[in-house]
Amino acid sequence: MRNTTYGLALALMLGWLLWIGKPVLLPVLAAVISVYVLSTAAASMEGLPVLGRLPGWARRSLILIGFAVAVVLLFVLVINNLAQVLAALPRYESNLDALVTRAANLMGIEDEPTWENVRRATIDRIDAGSLVTPALLSLQGFGTTLFLVVLYASFFMAERGVMARKLVIAMGGEEAGNRALSLLARINDRIGGYLFVKTVVNVILGAMSYAIMLVLGIEFALFWAVLIAFLNYIPYIGSIVGVIFPVLLSLAQFGTLWMASVVLVTLTAAQMFVGGWLEPRMMGRAFNLSPFVVLLALAFWSTLWGLPGALLAVPMTASLVLVLAEIQATRPLAVMLSASGRI
Repeated sequence: MRNTTYGLALALMLGWLLWIGKPVLLPVLAAVISVYVLSTAAASMEGLPVLGRLPGWARRSLILIGFAVAVVLLFVLVINNLAQVLAALPRYESNLDALVTRAANLMGIEDEPTWENVRRATIDRIDAGSLVTPALLSLQGFGTTLFLVVLYASFFMAERGVMARKLVIAMGGEEAGNRALSLLARINDRIGGYLFVKTVVNVILGAMSYAIMLVLGIEFALFWAVLIAFLNYIPYIGSIVGVIFPVLLSLAQFGTLWMASVVLVTLTAAQMFVGGWLEPRMMGRAFNLSPFVVLLALAFWSTLWGLPGALLAVPMTASLVLVLAEIQATRPLAVMLSASGRI
């Protein structure tokens, strides 16, 4: 009974620390996950004709510079698209108003007094501008987080060179240090491989979605494609939410259910191709989490940290399972958390 009480108290304390420490822990964890992806990408450059001849530090520097440029471009993309959406809101509201009016006319209720009451109580009360204003105000915090992620990732990449020597000293001997380094290398390889492949899959999905929306004439196609790629880190829910936004935009942009249906079908087909065929073949056994564990991780981290927590939930949980699987004492727990029992 005492151990149970202590365990519950420890869990509550850790949960409180995670919640209160979000401003500090979120960019640190995002930077750690980014470093795994960047390091694996730098290692994969060894097979390239010219870049493969560069020393390791030079490849890591190139990857880090590319990552910083991508983060800056992402921030600029978000700012530009929010400003453009704000300018296009009156046109979208007009298209939605016309669509709803046509639907009311088809149902024969356009001239009814109750329709005017419903209209005043619903559509006329929608102030789309008020929805964008909070997003614009949160850009400062978003930009600060991105800057910290790049900064922390830079220091983590720089520390990788001396980490092995420090670990040997910390373990108190050459033999114990080498065993720890071997274990750490296996963990890093599996986690880095998983995160790198998942990122490649998301980039492919984003490129396919961008091409589809570009052909269909969807406005802000690049922004929605980037959003779809990010949301695909969230299993089950992310793919659904990622498709909903462009479909709603197409409804507001064109004012027709037909065009929204075309966008829904084509983007869903891309999601099914990537999620049902491409991702399982590229991921192999790296992603091996029980569906219940995935839902539990999503509920836990999204409750603590909102959308950023949902984005990081599965990478962090999958990484934790891989770490537990490499340690003999905690391997049974990793087996229970896995989907097939094979780690």
